[in-house]
Formats: sequence, C-alpha cells, structure tokens
Amino acid sequence: MRAARLASRWANTRTTKVARRSAAMRAAPYEVVVKGAPPEIQKLGDCPFCHRVLLTMEEMEVPYETKLVDLGNKPDWLLEINPLGKVPVLRMGDKEYMPDSDEICAFLEKEYPEQALGTPEGAKEVGSKVFPAFAAFFKSKDPSDGTEQELLEQLRALNDYLQKSGPYVGGQTVCTVDMALAPKLHHMDLVLKEFKNWEVPEDMPAVKKYIALMRERPSFKATHYDNEIVYMGWKKKLES
Repeated sequence: MRAARLASRWANTRTTKVARRSAAMRAAPYEVVVKGAPPEIQKLGDCPFCHRVLLTMEEMEVPYETKLVDLGNKPDWLLEINPLGKVPVLRMGDKEYMPDSDEICAFLEKEYPEQALGTPEGAKEVGSKVFPAFAAFFKSKDPSDGTEQELLEQLRALNDYLQKSGPYVGGQTVCTVDMALAPKLHHMDLVLKEFKNWEVPEDMPAVKKYIALMRERPSFKATHYDNEIVYMGWKKKLES
C-alpha cells in the first residue's frame, strides 16, 4: 500500500510539473529568428522555410515573436546559435535554441498535441519534388533540357493527389505538409510568371485552386511578404 501511495504521489507530482512547464511555454511567446528583407531589414524576408514555421505557428495558434536578421551580413550571435548561419531558428529560452524548420515543426507538433496539424498517412512526401524541379527550370536557359517537363510531371502528380484527396494535402483541413508546400508553390507561381511568363497549366485546376486557397488563409496573410521581395531574391539567384 505504501509503495502504491508513493508511486501515485510521484505520478501526480510529475504530471503537475509537466503541466506547469507546458502552461509556462504556452504563456510565453517563442522568438523565431527569420530572414529579413534587404536592405533595411525591417520587413519579413522571402525564405519559404521561415514562412513554413510561421505558418505552422499561426495555424496552431502558438504565440511567437519574430527577430529579423540580415543574411547578407550575419550577426555574430546568429553564428553562435547556429554555426551554419541558417534560419529559421526557434528560441525557447534564454539559452535554448533549435535550428531547422523540420525540427522546429516536429517539436511544435509534439509540444502542442491538441493543436497539432498532423500528417495524413502516406502524404509526407506529397509535392516534395516540385520545388527542386521549379528551381532547375527557373535557372535553365535550354528549352530542350527536360527541366520544364520534369516540373510538369511533378505538378501533375500533385494535381492528381489533390483532385482525389484535396482541396488541401490534409483533405478538408490543412496539415503539416501544407505548411511546407504552400510557401514553395507561392514562390514558384510568382517567379515563373515574372521571369518566364509561365503559369501552371489550366489542365491542373486542383493545383491552381490549392495555391489560391492557401493564399486566402488568415495564417498566410499574417505571414505574407511583398512580391517584390520574392522577385529580388530569385533575380539574385539568376545573377549568381
């Protein structure tokens, strides 16, 4: 009996400590270190990986603040936090930092299970090849090198999935995959129209609808950055 009481007391104490810790983390906003838009670094920059984290936090209603950094002149404190100097970085305490959008979003899913967006079975890799295909086509100067065809194939696969399981990757509600995919498709749509006069074909209505739906979500509007910032960023990639 005494052992049972001690076990019960330990369990109750542990549960209370976990609850207090979780409540404290929910009450205090996180700080998300993200790319700032040059040259003034006073607006949110065009990083789709930072955008993914901010979208996730908006959709999950997790309080946060942003800290804008100049990736062209990385501050020493950023390099101390993350020697690679990459963003996003999540600050969880005075000396607790987590880099990488994959790790940050996975952490948020576990830390806030009631607000977790989830990932449908078999959907983790949906649309994952679109962004590299877009980047290759964007940089290509040879119309016959197959990069446009590769992009079309990846978009067609995404369109087929969305027509069957959409309108979002998560079905009727957004999921973790949408948070990663939407910023990348946003870049693709803007940049290819601007620099190549190229649009998602009309025979892929589910993709076109998906992009429009995501842009209309309050989370997307709350984390939006100017189109000109996107154009400027990709123009630099052409010049590099």
